[in-house]
Amino acid sequence: MSTDHRSSPPQANKAQAHFEQMGFRPGQGPHHGAVPKVRSKNTKETLLRIWGYLKQQRQALVIVIVCTALTSGLSLLGPYLIGKIIDNHIMPHRLNGLLRMGWLLFGVYVLGAMFTWIQQYVASSLSQHTVREMREDLFQQYQRLPIQFFDQQRHGELMSRATNDITNVSNTLNQTVVQIISSVLMLVGSLAMMLSLSLWMTLVTILTVPIIAFLTKKITKYTRQYFSTQQKQLGDVNGFVQENISGLKVVKVFGREAKSVEQFREMNEKLRTIGIKAQSLSGSMGPLMNAMRNLSFVVIAVFGGIFAYHEVITIGIIVSFLNYANQFSQPINQLANQYNLFQSAVAGAERVFEVLDLEPETLGEKESAAAPAIRGEVVFDRVNFGYTSDVAVLKNVSLQAKPGQTIALVGPTGAGKTTIINLLTRFYDIQSGRILIDGEEIQTMNKSALRRHIGLVLQDAYVFSGTIRDNIRYGRLNATDQEVEKAAWLANADSFIRKLPSGYDTYLSAEGGNLSQGQRQLLTIARAVLADPAILILDEATSSVDTRTELHIQEAMRTLMQGRTSFVIAHRLSTIREADEILVIQDGQITERGSHDELLKRNGFYAGLHRHQFVQGEVG
Repeated sequence: MSTDHRSSPPQANKAQAHFEQMGFRPGQGPHHGAVPKVRSKNTKETLLRIWGYLKQQRQALVIVIVCTALTSGLSLLGPYLIGKIIDNHIMPHRLNGLLRMGWLLFGVYVLGAMFTWIQQYVASSLSQHTVREMREDLFQQYQRLPIQFFDQQRHGELMSRATNDITNVSNTLNQTVVQIISSVLMLVGSLAMMLSLSLWMTLVTILTVPIIAFLTKKITKYTRQYFSTQQKQLGDVNGFVQENISGLKVVKVFGREAKSVEQFREMNEKLRTIGIKAQSLSGSMGPLMNAMRNLSFVVIAVFGGIFAYHEVITIGIIVSFLNYANQFSQPINQLANQYNLFQSAVAGAERVFEVLDLEPETLGEKESAAAPAIRGEVVFDRVNFGYTSDVAVLKNVSLQAKPGQTIALVGPTGAGKTTIINLLTRFYDIQSGRILIDGEEIQTMNKSALRRHIGLVLQDAYVFSGTIRDNIRYGRLNATDQEVEKAAWLANADSFIRKLPSGYDTYLSAEGGNLSQGQRQLLTIARAVLADPAILILDEATSSVDTRTELHIQEAMRTLMQGRTSFVIAHRLSTIREADEILVIQDGQITERGSHDELLKRNGFYAGLHRHQFVQGEVG
């Protein structure tokens, strides 16, 4: 479509306010201006929502918890057995008992390894299922959000939420679900085992805990902010790359490669800088915790030696405490590290939930999916509309299209032509007045049912990756191969399709890059023919093709428009000579209306535009 709209309408103020409340704000144009606001986040709420996805896998969770508990119990049993081996078999020189206990210790560690493998396998499945559900929910939400939302967002940034952010959640869940459960069990179990062996040595062992807690609090105070900023910056980089690749021909034609590289370098440098801060600060937790653990070993060795010298404890208990001290400090270390990983996951999850929390497009009062047949009478009754509260785009517009008529819309760029189409399809809703189809106000109609009656052929012909047959069938998924080929024949596309290497089964690259613009346009017309809509909209369908291709497209369009109410937006007046009524739109108002011959006789704006194009054609 042409670019008449650029920001949200007053009618959608509630939706706009909701977008802004959820962390989005409009920019200066479609796909270029909206960025998430920097605002305080609710970590607890986000974690609870992630848990809401996790708990759907109750059986897997139970297996993970049981295996983790068994693994932790076996890990706690190991140091205890080592202490007993030293005191009861090594010190008294009992070889047979040493061998028996050695085999028992070996079995404990083998079972621990087996349960660890099971827990990791199930935890991986659990995390992948969780993020699959999140990704599906996000994609479904993208399908439900109104066009207004996407007109205000950078598409690459939205893609980043569905890829990078969810991948962050996946990686963290895969590592931390098991780790947190294990760390808590090991922390509690180690403390219980140490208390059972010696109260005084337990007090000595936990001397370093306050230092660890203090350092953890200080470091994690900043890591979450850094990780959140990192995710936002990564989204900006992805958005810029997506825009640059999509518009690469424009970049090259205007010689902007160097400038684009410079802009990307600046954004990439910002991402690098914040990434260093986030990763280095979170990475410092490991070395600090190791230092605290080593300090704890020194304290245990010194005090344990003193207690052993005075025969308060045995050598075996000292060895057991050295192991338990490691198992006690390691969970603290791991929990600190997992907390930093959580910062990245929470930041990514929040960006996903921001979109999921947006209010989806409401279908209308009649929520039934049924789409009863319509005749195609369209009436605009004193319609007023503005994308912003201070600028009116349409002013008291009234028009009528009888069933089967062709209405052409002509006027300068920005006059309001595409806005009329946006309102008819309910991509936006009117501010005042009425729009009726067969006498029923479209505001009361189900949007999905309404749109199934409308066929849309845009200036930028869009095709999807897949075969030509699948692209045409997109207009009606249950169509047979014969119906698809008949639609292509009616759209003048059959001849070029059969010349392709695989005919209708030719696979199209991304956005149909292996077809010409005219060929892509003929496919979109074939798609509309197959859909068989009662109302047809042609928005500058021939503006970007050569004259010969235009003739083929015009012929296909005439076939398509037969018996349908049609709205045609065109700058090339040769395409609308036969329209039943031509409406001249200027500054949001209909200033002239009539047939081609009638408007020429009036010698107004249309006549001047016709003379201008005619002279250009003669000169050309």
